Amino acid sequence: MKGRYEILSRAEMEWIHEETMRVLMNPGIRIQHKDARKVFKDAGCEVDEKTETVKIPRNLVEGAIESTPEKFKMYSRNGEFDLDMVSDGSVVNYNTFGVGSKMVDYLGPNRFKARNSTLKDIRDIAQVTEACDNVQWFCSPVSGMELASTDLCRSTREVDAIISYSSKPVMLDARPECMPYYFDMQKVLYGDENEAWNKPFLIMTMCPSSPLQLDWSLCELCLHSHEYNFPISMLSMAMSAASSSIYLASTMVTHNAEVLAGITLTQLVKRGLPCTYGSSTTCFDLYSGTAPVGSPELGMISAAVAQMSQFYKIPAIVAGT
Repeated sequence: MKGRYEILSRAEMEWIHEETMRVLMNPGIRIQHKDARKVFKDAGCEVDEKTETVKIPRNLVEGAIESTPEKFKMYSRNGEFDLDMVSDGSVVNYNTFGVGSKMVDYLGPNRFKARNSTLKDIRDIAQVTEACDNVQWFCSPVSGMELASTDLCRSTREVDAIISYSSKPVMLDARPECMPYYFDMQKVLYGDENEAWNKPFLIMTMCPSSPLQLDWSLCELCLHSHEYNFPISMLSMAMSAASSSIYLASTMVTHNAEVLAGITLTQLVKRGLPCTYGSSTTCFDLYSGTAPVGSPELGMISAAVAQMSQFYKIPAIVAGT
Protein backbone atom coordinates (compact mmCIF):
# COMPACT_ATOMS: atom_id res chain seq x y z
CA MET A 1 0.00 0.00 0.00
CA LYS A 2 1.35 3.40 -0.98
CA GLY A 3 0.54 6.75 0.58
CA ARG A 4 1.89 10.24 1.12
CA TYR A 5 3.14 11.70 4.38
CA GLU A 6 3.00 15.48 4.28
CA ILE A 7 4.44 16.95 7.45
CA LEU A 8 4.47 20.58 6.24
CA SER A 9 1.59 22.81 5.22
CA ARG A 10 2.00 25.17 2.29
CA ALA A 11 2.31 28.07 4.74
CA GLU A 12 5.08 26.26 6.63
CA MET A 13 7.03 25.61 3.42
CA GLU A 14 6.74 29.29 2.53
CA TRP A 15 7.96 30.20 6.04
CA ILE A 16 11.02 27.95 5.64
CA HIS A 17 11.74 29.57 2.28
CA GLU A 18 11.39 33.12 3.60
CA GLU A 19 13.57 32.44 6.63
CA THR A 20 16.14 30.81 4.37
CA MET A 21 16.26 33.90 2.17
CA ARG A 22 16.83 35.98 5.30
CA VAL A 23 19.63 33.69 6.56
CA LEU A 24 21.41 33.67 3.20
CA MET A 25 21.64 37.46 3.43
CA ASN A 26 22.25 37.71 7.17
CA PRO A 27 24.52 36.17 8.36
CA GLY A 28 25.18 34.63 4.92
CA ILE A 29 27.23 31.55 4.04
CA ARG A 30 30.93 30.90 4.63
CA ILE A 31 32.51 29.95 1.30
CA GLN A 32 35.95 28.40 1.84
CA HIS A 33 37.13 28.72 -1.76
CA LYS A 34 38.54 31.90 -3.30
CA ASP A 35 37.35 31.16 -6.84
CA ALA A 36 33.86 30.33 -5.63
CA ARG A 37 33.69 33.60 -3.71
CA LYS A 38 34.67 35.38 -6.92
CA VAL A 39 31.79 33.69 -8.77
CA PHE A 40 29.38 34.97 -6.14
CA LYS A 41 30.96 38.44 -6.13
CA ASP A 42 30.79 38.72 -9.92
CA ALA A 43 27.09 37.80 -9.67
CA GLY A 44 26.46 40.73 -7.31
CA CYS A 45 26.85 39.19 -3.86
CA GLU A 46 28.40 41.00 -0.94
CA VAL A 47 31.66 39.21 -0.08
CA ASP A 48 33.85 39.63 3.02
CA GLU A 49 37.24 38.14 2.15
CA LYS A 50 38.44 38.34 5.75
CA THR A 51 35.66 36.15 7.14
CA GLU A 52 35.00 34.33 3.81
CA THR A 53 31.33 35.21 4.23
CA VAL A 54 29.07 35.60 1.19
CA LYS A 55 25.66 37.22 1.39
CA ILE A 56 23.44 35.84 -1.36
CA PRO A 57 20.41 37.92 -2.40
CA ARG A 58 17.02 36.41 -3.07
CA ASN A 59 17.05 37.00 -6.81
CA LEU A 60 20.19 34.86 -7.29
CA VAL A 61 18.83 31.98 -5.20
CA GLU A 62 15.43 31.98 -6.84
CA GLY A 63 17.06 32.29 -10.27
CA ALA A 64 19.18 29.22 -9.49
CA ILE A 65 16.10 27.28 -8.38
CA GLU A 66 14.40 28.24 -11.63
CA SER A 67 17.33 27.09 -13.79
CA THR A 68 17.77 23.73 -12.02
CA PRO A 69 16.07 20.98 -14.09
CA GLU A 70 12.79 19.63 -12.69
CA LYS A 71 13.77 16.17 -13.89
CA PHE A 72 16.68 14.39 -15.49
CA LYS A 73 17.85 10.87 -16.24
CA MET A 74 20.49 8.93 -14.37
CA TYR A 75 22.00 6.44 -16.77
CA SER A 76 23.24 2.91 -16.24
CA ARG A 77 26.27 1.72 -18.15
CA ASN A 78 24.33 -1.01 -19.99
CA GLY A 79 21.07 0.93 -20.39
CA GLU A 80 19.12 -1.65 -18.39
CA PHE A 81 18.77 0.34 -15.18
CA ASP A 82 18.32 3.94 -16.33
CA LEU A 83 16.44 6.06 -13.77
CA ASP A 84 14.06 8.99 -14.01
CA MET A 85 14.95 11.56 -11.36
CA VAL A 86 11.81 13.66 -10.90
CA SER A 87 10.72 16.42 -8.55
CA ASP A 88 6.98 15.75 -8.28
CA GLY A 89 7.18 12.64 -6.11
CA SER A 90 5.76 10.36 -8.82
CA VAL A 91 8.88 8.16 -8.95
CA VAL A 92 10.85 6.77 -6.00
CA ASN A 93 14.27 5.19 -6.61
CA TYR A 94 15.85 3.27 -3.73
CA ASN A 95 19.59 3.05 -3.16
CA THR A 96 22.10 1.70 -0.66
CA PHE A 97 22.84 4.87 1.25
CA GLY A 98 26.35 5.25 2.78
CA VAL A 99 29.21 5.81 3.56
CA GLY A 100 30.64 3.99 6.60
CA SER A 101 33.93 2.43 7.63
CA LYS A 102 32.87 -0.77 9.45
CA MET A 103 31.43 -4.17 8.58
CA VAL A 104 29.77 -6.58 10.97
CA ASP A 105 30.42 -10.29 10.41
CA TYR A 106 27.82 -12.76 11.65
CA LEU A 107 29.52 -15.52 13.64
CA GLY A 108 26.46 -17.36 14.94
CA PRO A 109 23.41 -16.78 17.15
CA ASN A 110 23.98 -13.50 19.04
CA ARG A 111 27.64 -13.48 17.97
CA PHE A 112 29.01 -10.70 15.78
CA LYS A 113 32.38 -9.18 14.99
CA ALA A 114 32.94 -5.58 13.88
CA ARG A 115 35.91 -4.86 11.63
CA ASN A 116 37.16 -2.26 9.17
CA SER A 117 35.49 -2.49 5.76
CA THR A 118 37.50 -3.38 2.66
CA LEU A 119 37.38 -3.14 -1.13
CA LYS A 120 36.20 -6.75 -1.18
CA ASP A 121 33.19 -5.74 0.92
CA ILE A 122 32.35 -3.05 -1.64
CA ARG A 123 32.57 -5.59 -4.46
CA ASP A 124 30.43 -8.09 -2.57
CA ILE A 125 27.76 -5.51 -1.73
CA ALA A 126 27.74 -4.24 -5.32
CA GLN A 127 27.28 -7.77 -6.64
CA VAL A 128 24.37 -8.45 -4.27
CA THR A 129 22.79 -5.07 -5.04
CA GLU A 130 22.98 -5.76 -8.76
CA ALA A 131 20.59 -8.68 -8.24
CA CYS A 132 18.16 -6.77 -5.99
CA ASP A 133 15.08 -5.61 -7.88
CA ASN A 134 14.12 -3.35 -4.97
CA VAL A 135 17.36 -1.32 -5.22
CA GLN A 136 17.49 0.90 -8.28
CA TRP A 137 20.92 2.48 -7.87
CA PHE A 138 24.07 2.18 -5.83
CA CYS A 139 25.79 4.19 -3.13
CA SER A 140 28.67 2.41 -1.44
CA PRO A 141 27.64 1.77 2.19
CA VAL A 142 31.28 1.28 3.23
CA SER A 143 34.82 2.33 2.30
CA GLY A 144 37.97 0.45 1.45
CA MET A 145 39.71 1.24 4.70
CA GLU A 146 42.90 -0.60 3.72
CA LEU A 147 43.42 2.30 1.30
CA ALA A 148 42.70 5.04 3.84
CA SER A 149 46.29 6.28 3.81
CA THR A 150 46.75 6.20 0.03
CA ASP A 151 44.61 9.30 -0.52
CA LEU A 152 43.82 9.86 -4.21
CA CYS A 153 43.75 6.25 -5.43
CA ARG A 154 41.29 5.21 -2.72
CA SER A 155 38.31 6.87 -4.39
CA THR A 156 39.14 5.66 -7.90
CA ARG A 157 39.71 2.09 -6.69
CA GLU A 158 36.41 2.17 -4.83
CA VAL A 159 34.65 3.31 -8.01
CA ASP A 160 36.40 0.53 -9.93
CA ALA A 161 35.16 -1.99 -7.34
CA ILE A 162 31.60 -0.72 -7.70
CA ILE A 163 31.36 -0.56 -11.48
CA SER A 164 33.11 -3.91 -11.91
CA TYR A 165 30.23 -5.64 -10.14
CA SER A 166 27.24 -3.34 -10.66
CA SER A 167 25.85 -1.72 -13.81
CA LYS A 168 23.36 0.46 -11.93
CA PRO A 169 23.73 4.27 -11.59
CA VAL A 170 26.07 5.34 -8.81
CA MET A 171 25.64 8.03 -6.17
CA LEU A 172 29.31 8.74 -5.54
CA ASP A 173 30.98 10.13 -2.43
CA ALA A 174 33.12 12.17 -4.77
CA ARG A 175 36.58 13.68 -4.60
CA PRO A 176 36.89 16.69 -6.91
CA GLU A 177 40.47 15.93 -7.92
CA CYS A 178 39.33 12.52 -9.15
CA MET A 179 36.73 13.79 -11.62
CA PRO A 180 38.99 13.38 -14.68
CA TYR A 181 39.54 9.74 -13.68
CA TYR A 182 35.82 9.17 -13.08
CA PHE A 183 35.13 10.48 -16.59
CA ASP A 184 37.87 8.29 -18.06
CA MET A 185 36.22 5.28 -16.41
CA GLN A 186 32.94 6.16 -18.10
CA LYS A 187 34.73 6.50 -21.45
CA VAL A 188 36.35 3.08 -21.06
CA LEU A 189 33.07 1.37 -20.14
CA TYR A 190 31.09 3.03 -22.92
CA GLY A 191 33.94 2.85 -25.40
CA ASP A 192 32.89 6.28 -26.61
CA GLU A 193 33.57 9.77 -25.24
CA ASN A 194 30.28 11.20 -26.51
CA GLU A 195 28.30 8.55 -24.66
CA ALA A 196 30.33 9.21 -21.53
CA TRP A 197 29.39 12.89 -21.83
CA ASN A 198 25.74 12.41 -22.73
CA LYS A 199 24.96 9.47 -20.43
CA PRO A 200 26.73 9.95 -17.09
CA PHE A 201 26.11 7.10 -14.67
CA LEU A 202 27.96 8.80 -11.79
CA ILE A 203 26.43 11.63 -9.74
CA MET A 204 28.86 13.73 -7.71
CA THR A 205 27.76 13.95 -4.07
CA MET A 206 29.12 16.36 -1.50
CA CYS A 207 27.93 17.68 1.87
CA PRO A 208 28.02 21.25 3.19
CA SER A 209 29.71 21.72 6.56
CA SER A 210 27.02 22.62 9.04
CA PRO A 211 26.28 25.20 10.11
CA LEU A 212 26.20 27.34 6.97
CA GLN A 213 29.54 26.54 5.31
CA LEU A 214 30.58 25.30 1.88
CA ASP A 215 34.08 23.87 2.14
CA TRP A 216 36.81 23.83 -0.50
CA SER A 217 36.07 20.33 -1.83
CA LEU A 218 32.36 21.00 -2.25
CA CYS A 219 33.07 24.25 -4.07
CA GLU A 220 35.52 22.47 -6.37
CA LEU A 221 32.76 20.06 -7.38
CA CYS A 222 30.39 22.95 -8.01
CA LEU A 223 32.98 24.79 -10.08
CA HIS A 224 34.14 21.88 -12.24
CA SER A 225 31.48 19.13 -12.46
CA HIS A 226 30.06 20.77 -15.60
CA GLU A 227 33.38 20.14 -17.37
CA TYR A 228 32.44 16.44 -17.37
CA ASN A 229 28.65 16.87 -17.44
CA PHE A 230 28.34 15.20 -14.04
CA PRO A 231 25.10 15.88 -12.14
CA ILE A 232 25.53 17.07 -8.54
CA SER A 233 23.82 15.93 -5.37
CA MET A 234 23.94 18.68 -2.74
CA LEU A 235 23.31 16.81 0.50
CA SER A 236 23.23 18.46 3.92
CA MET A 237 23.95 16.45 7.07
CA ALA A 238 23.05 19.00 9.74
CA MET A 239 22.56 17.65 13.26
CA SER A 240 19.74 19.18 15.27
CA ALA A 241 21.05 20.15 18.74
CA ALA A 242 24.68 19.99 17.59
CA SER A 243 25.52 21.69 14.28
CA SER A 244 22.07 23.28 14.00
CA SER A 245 19.23 24.38 16.23
CA ILE A 246 17.59 21.92 18.61
CA TYR A 247 14.27 22.87 16.99
CA LEU A 248 13.52 20.85 13.86
CA ALA A 249 11.87 23.79 12.07
CA SER A 250 15.01 25.89 12.53
CA THR A 251 17.18 22.95 11.50
CA MET A 252 15.18 22.83 8.27
CA VAL A 253 16.12 26.47 7.64
CA THR A 254 19.81 25.70 8.17
CA HIS A 255 19.54 22.65 5.92
CA ASN A 256 17.68 24.58 3.25
CA ALA A 257 20.18 27.44 3.27
CA GLU A 258 23.15 25.09 2.87
CA VAL A 259 21.61 23.10 0.02
CA LEU A 260 20.35 26.15 -1.85
CA ALA A 261 23.70 27.93 -1.47
CA GLY A 262 25.44 24.96 -3.11
CA ILE A 263 22.85 24.72 -5.87
CA THR A 264 23.13 28.47 -6.45
CA LEU A 265 26.90 28.22 -6.90
CA THR A 266 26.45 25.31 -9.31
CA GLN A 267 23.89 27.17 -11.39
CA LEU A 268 25.96 30.37 -11.46
CA VAL A 269 28.79 28.32 -12.99
CA LYS A 270 26.59 26.33 -15.40
CA ARG A 271 22.90 27.05 -15.72
CA GLY A 272 20.83 23.94 -16.24
CA LEU A 273 23.29 21.43 -14.77
CA PRO A 274 21.18 18.72 -13.07
CA CYS A 275 21.21 18.88 -9.28
CA THR A 276 19.42 17.07 -6.50
CA TYR A 277 18.18 18.48 -3.20
CA GLY A 278 19.68 16.05 -0.71
CA SER A 279 19.45 15.25 2.97
CA SER A 280 20.86 13.04 5.66
CA THR A 281 19.99 15.69 8.23
CA THR A 282 18.99 14.24 11.57
CA CYS A 283 19.06 14.91 15.30
CA PHE A 284 22.05 14.60 17.62
CA ASP A 285 21.74 11.96 20.33
CA LEU A 286 23.02 13.74 23.44
CA TYR A 287 23.16 10.48 25.41
CA SER A 288 25.30 8.43 23.03
CA GLY A 289 27.05 11.26 21.19
CA THR A 290 25.93 9.99 17.79
CA ALA A 291 23.86 11.22 14.85
CA PRO A 292 21.25 8.45 14.50
CA VAL A 293 20.24 7.79 10.90
CA GLY A 294 17.11 5.88 11.84
CA SER A 295 15.61 8.15 14.48
CA PRO A 296 12.02 9.44 14.30
CA GLU A 297 13.47 12.93 13.82
CA LEU A 298 15.31 11.86 10.68
CA GLY A 299 12.06 10.49 9.25
CA MET A 300 10.30 13.77 9.99
CA ILE A 301 13.11 15.84 8.47
CA SER A 302 13.31 13.60 5.40
CA ALA A 303 9.57 13.98 4.86
CA ALA A 304 9.94 17.77 5.13
CA VAL A 305 12.90 17.73 2.73
CA ALA A 306 10.88 15.75 0.19
CA GLN A 307 8.15 18.38 0.37
CA MET A 308 10.62 21.25 0.04
CA SER A 309 12.15 19.60 -3.04
CA GLN A 310 8.69 19.46 -4.59
CA PHE A 311 8.11 23.07 -3.54
CA TYR A 312 11.27 24.03 -5.49
CA LYS A 313 10.71 21.47 -8.28
CA ILE A 314 14.15 19.94 -7.76
CA PRO A 315 14.60 16.13 -7.50
CA ALA A 316 15.34 14.91 -3.97
CA ILE A 317 17.62 12.36 -2.34
CA VAL A 318 16.82 11.67 1.31
CA ALA A 319 18.02 9.24 3.96
CA GLY A 320 15.57 6.54 5.02
CA THR A 321 14.83 5.22 8.48
